[in-house]
This record gives sequence, structure tokens and C-alpha cells, in this order.
Amino acid sequence: MNVETKSLPMVALRGLTVLPEMVKHFDVSRTKSIQAIEEAMEGDQKIFLSAQIELDTEDPGIADVYRIGCIASIKQVVKLPKKMLRVLIVGETRARLNVLEFEDPYLRANVTEVPDEVQTDGEEENPLSVEAMRSGLQDIFKEYLLKNPKLSKELAFQVEQTEELQKLVDVIAANVPFGYKDAQLLLEEQNLMDRYELLVYKLVSMIQVLNVKEELQAKVKERVDKNQREYILREEMKLIREELGDDSTLSDADEFQQATEKLQASDEVKEKLYKEIKRFRNSMGSPAETGVIRTYIETMLEMPWDKMCEEHQNIAYAKEVLEAEHYGLEKVKERILEFLAVRALTKRGDAPILCLVGPPGTGKTSIARSLARALKKPYVRISLGGVRDEAEIRGHRKTYVGAMPGRLAAGLRQAGVKNPLMLLDEIDKVSNDYKGDTFSALLEVLDSEQNCKFRDHYLEVPIDMSEVLFITTANTLQTIPRPLLDRMEIIEISSYTENEKMHIATRHLIPKQREKHGLTEDQLVISKNARWKMARNYTKEAGVRQLERKIGDICRKAAREILESQKKAVRVTERNLCQYLGKEVYTYQMANKEDEVGIVRGLAWTSVGGDTLQIEVNVMPGEGEILLTGQLGDVMKESARTGISYIRSVSGEYGISENFLKEHDVHIHIPEGAVPKDGPSAGITMATAMISAITGRKVRADLAMTGEITLRGRVLPIGGLKEKLLAAKNAGIHTVVIPKENEKDVEEISAEITRGLKILPVSYMEEVLEAALL
Repeated sequence: MNVETKSLPMVALRGLTVLPEMVKHFDVSRTKSIQAIEEAMEGDQKIFLSAQIELDTEDPGIADVYRIGCIASIKQVVKLPKKMLRVLIVGETRARLNVLEFEDPYLRANVTEVPDEVQTDGEEENPLSVEAMRSGLQDIFKEYLLKNPKLSKELAFQVEQTEELQKLVDVIAANVPFGYKDAQLLLEEQNLMDRYELLVYKLVSMIQVLNVKEELQAKVKERVDKNQREYILREEMKLIREELGDDSTLSDADEFQQATEKLQASDEVKEKLYKEIKRFRNSMGSPAETGVIRTYIETMLEMPWDKMCEEHQNIAYAKEVLEAEHYGLEKVKERILEFLAVRALTKRGDAPILCLVGPPGTGKTSIARSLARALKKPYVRISLGGVRDEAEIRGHRKTYVGAMPGRLAAGLRQAGVKNPLMLLDEIDKVSNDYKGDTFSALLEVLDSEQNCKFRDHYLEVPIDMSEVLFITTANTLQTIPRPLLDRMEIIEISSYTENEKMHIATRHLIPKQREKHGLTEDQLVISKNARWKMARNYTKEAGVRQLERKIGDICRKAAREILESQKKAVRVTERNLCQYLGKEVYTYQMANKEDEVGIVRGLAWTSVGGDTLQIEVNVMPGEGEILLTGQLGDVMKESARTGISYIRSVSGEYGISENFLKEHDVHIHIPEGAVPKDGPSAGITMATAMISAITGRKVRADLAMTGEITLRGRVLPIGGLKEKLLAAKNAGIHTVVIPKENEKDVEEISAEITRGLKILPVSYMEEVLEAALL
């Protein structure tokens, strides 16, 4: 085969390799390239095209281009703005660059045509093998066309009709969009069989890449379709709302954004909200996450971060409200008025944390409600009874299912301002379990030094609770830990006297129950003696809840009687009270009429007020045993043993033989054995009863006593003195023996209770025996 050498104008192409049978447009902007095109057009329109090795070479020489290129025929030249040419060429034959004849003003190359090698090792190809190769290449190209529908149908027809293997390889290589480096490999491959294998390998690789791409696109499309469907549905809903004239055309995220901008809050809170709103926008395709974020944002927007209500500081008005709604409770009223006075003078001041302690039904909760009314503050009541999970106070992490703020944050949200009156009811009923120490969670919020930065687990930003006026209530201080108790100002609310109960019933309970049952003042009249009898014989409590229930019973029966008998009015007196309330429920164990040996009246404090305990002691021949009956607790048992030891130490002073207690059994009994009894205030009572039984000396029947005893006979102080004195008075006792250290407490007890009582303060057991024994 004759190999022809030619001298042709040359253009170095950037990022493009021209193959035989290729029809291609390309733009020319370099001066040398434009002059080479023009020189070729003036001649036979033939030009040598070779790809640059490096794309950024501006003035390429022979070392900067591939040595194998393609001789092409120029079919069209179009002038473009900015001195550019658009050239249409058709690739014809491979050629090797021998040398550049000159490089200025354009490139002119001396090239030699490179013929295809169609034989291998000097043997001719088997026609059947060539046919199989042609058919296989056509099938592979058909599969490629299925993945690339952009290729023209004319190309498919041309490939189908081509029978010569060499031309088929060149046509496919020229029309498949290879990269310029892959195309250069095909251009440089002179052997037809090797070029065929390389083309097949490239085609199969591209088909595999397209298959993987389709799989990925299918998976992505499956995910996107769901999101797209939800998006379209939301847009349709938005359009429907607009058509119906609904003004809420803003998206939820936009509404949250506007609400945050108007929110009275610190920059820290707003920054947190903006961050959550951004997350809300990005999570539109996930309903579960969207719901969690929406709830959180709405909760944050409803919190009163810097929103306060104006305080009413009129002391006269507050005093009027408290006096109108509560009888007694002088200490509480004085402390509240003091707080108002300080607040009025300073215009601010730390809100105190008051703890109202007293028996049930004495008005602890209602006094907090009255205080809120006097201050004209929002009132929030949080019941802590039975709360044992720390998360109830501090809230749950918002990542948990069903998470919510703690009760304190929820209370602020309910109040709508950051300075409400918040009542923490029954704080002594809080319990602990494995979920956390609830009392410790309350330490932060009830400490005026810490609650300005109280952190709720759900909200995740500090809440200022220093402006909240906290009122707590408790029935007893025994179950409240000392650190928590130290943070509160204790105000004791003691039991009501019968006179106080009478005033409360007359001023509040009877009018309230009349109105509740639809009765007028003329339709139901309850006499004074009937009220006294109700308080004494139908209720036994420190407060007035049971008394209110009994008044309600009378109102219901009176309403029925008025309707059935057509009466105009019902009058309840002491005589006919049993017709409405039945038989008397309680009778006071009155003082004994005669002085007796071994029987002493003691005084006890209970959760519903005071009571009297009659302690009986018998001495019998035996072996020195001490018998304790009446369901006594450990403290009272220890008090009894302490009393025996004291008696042994002073036996000589009272004429008791040394062997008396060894030869006799002492039986101590407190009646009402079904009722548990315990407490550190019956020591001197049991000791007096034992000495009376052992010596045979009688004890004064009109005397009662309370106090604890030591081994040396000292009398220790006790608590609940008001309730105990009240119980003694109700039982008809005239003289009460109390510890000397409790003498100061007598001054705080109203004269109504102490009137008619002779109170004897004692320090030692000898004084008790001197006053009690005859």
C-alpha cells in the first residue's frame, strides 16, 4: 500500500479529538488557527487537526500536540463576532505529524497518512469471525442507544446498514461522545482488531455506568416523589384557602418568623427560635420531625419571656380583700401586707417564698387565691401531691416521644406573664423514686439566688422566675428536706377554735352553701346554738371542710322540704338538728369528775387538731415486766421506759421499796387501742400515772399535761401547744401543765383559748408531781 505524505495547514484543538467519519463543528479564535483555516479554504480545503496535550497552552508547538491526528475536509466556515470562526469539518483519514514546516504566521505540518492494519500475524481474518464481530458491535450499540435516546435515529439506521467492519468501528467511534483522551486512544490505535476491542470495552463501560446511574436515579426519584406529592398537596391546599378568601396565606414557617420578630424576649431566646424555624423549613418532608419542631416553636412563642403585668400595690385594698375573705390568720395577713409595703417603697424587691404550714381545711390554698386577687396578679396553682418524677418539675427532653415542659414552665405559659402568683400546693406530699429526686429539682426554683436562670429540659433556654411570687403549702414540715425548708419562710397556720369556726360558718360557709343550693337568707335560718353543736358534735377537725359539708347536708334537706311541704322557710335549731344530720358523731371525753389513782389526762397533737389522751396504769404482783398496750409507737414506748428508769432513780423520795418494781408488773394502757399513737409529748404523763399507781396517790381530775421526760427528770419542750390547749379547754380541763420552754408560745395564743385555763410551766418532774398528785 502506497503511503502518501502531504503538506497541510494545521490547527491545534483544545479538548477535542477529531476521528475519521466524524462530522463536527468547532470555534476558532487564535490568529494562527484562523489563518490556517483561510489558507486551507484557498487551496483544496484539506486541513490537519491534532489535539493539544495540555489545554492551557496558548502557542503550541510540535511538542505540545499529539503526533497522531486526523486529516479533515472543511465543509463550511461562518464568521462570528469578536473575530471568531465557526468551522464545520468531516474527518477523513488518520495521519502522523512528521514535522512542522513553519509556525508563523500559521502552523503548516508535514504529515503522513496512517493506513489501518487489517491483518494479524500475516494471516487473513476469518470472514465468519468478522461477521460475528460486526453483529456483536451493532447489538452493543443498540443497547447503548436505548440508554441514550438523544442520539438520532438516522445514526441508528446508518449503523444498521453498515456492513464493512472498519467503517462500522469508525462511524460508532465518531458518534459516541467520548472524552478527548479516550478518543485519542481510539485514533492512535492502527490495528483494526485492537481498535474494535477498545471500542467495545469503552461502550460496555459506558453502558454499565448508565445502568448504575439509572438505579440511583430511580431510588432518588422514589424519595423525591413522596416529598413532591406532599409539596403539591400543600400548594393545592394553599390555593384552595386563597380561593375561599382565607387570609392565612402565609406559611407556618413565615408566621413563626413574624411572631418571633414581635416576641418580647432576649436575643438568646430569639436566636434559638430562628434556628428551630430554619429546621422546621428544612423538615417539611418529614411529618414526624415537623410535628415535634412545630410543638416546640409554639410552646416557646407562648412563653411570657419578658412580658409582665402591672402590680396593684394598694395596701388598703389588699387588707380589705384579705379581711373580707378570711377570718383569723393574723400572721399571714401581716406578712402579706409587709411584703406589699416593701414592694411599694422599693418598686421592686425579691419576691419572698412563703410556706403556709397547717392542718387540712384551715385556708392555706384559699389565702393564696385571695392574695392574687389583692395584688391583681394571674393565679396559677400547681399541685405537687404524689409527684415523684423529676421531669414533672424540670420537663422532658424534647427528643423524647410525648415530651412536654415541666409544671413550672407550663404554669408560666398558662399565666401569660413572668410575674404571676404561683401556688405550689402540698409540697410535703412530693415523693422520690428511681426517676430522680423531685425535692432537689425544687431547690433551684425556690432559691431566689438561682431561679433567675431556671433551666427547663424541654425549653433548653434559661427562664427568669425571680419575679414569680411563690406560695407553698404543707400539712407538716417533717417530710420536707432541710435544704428545701431553709429556702422558704415558714408561716404556721394553726387549728381554728370553736369561736373562729362559728365566725367562719356565719360569714362565709352558710352564705356560700345557701347560694350554691338556691336558697335565700329567709328560706333557711340556722340558729347560733345549732352552729355550735355542729362544730362540737358533728365535726372533729382543725379546719372547716367537714363543717361546710354538714351545712351543705342541711341545705339539701331544707331545699327538698321546701318543695315537698310547700314551706316558706326552714329553721334549724339545736333541738331539731338531729333531724337533718342524724345522731351526734363525736362526743368530747370530758374531764373525770373524781380524782383517781393511776389515771392522768395527756394532750396530743394530730393532723386534724388537738386531742386528749387518758393514760391508765395498773400495778400487779409479778416479775418486774412493763406491759404497753393501746397501739403505741416507738417514741411513746421509749418514753415509758425512760419514765420507769426515772422512777427507780427517785424511788426513795416517794417511799417506794427497792424491790417493788422487781416484784410487780406495770401495765400502761391508752384507750382507743385501734388508733395508732406516737409522739414525743407523753413522757411526763406516763411517768405521773406510774408514780400515782405505785404510790397509791390520786391525780387531780381537772388537770392535763404535756411534755417529754429525760432520765434525770428534766421536762423537754413540745410542739402544737395551741391545738393541745384547745383540746384541754373543750374537755373541761382547768389546769394544764406545760414545759417551761413553751411558756413563750403561750403569748402568741389568743386569749379566747387561754381564758379560763390555769397554765403551769414546769422544768423538772418534781414540779409536775407536786402539781398533779394529791
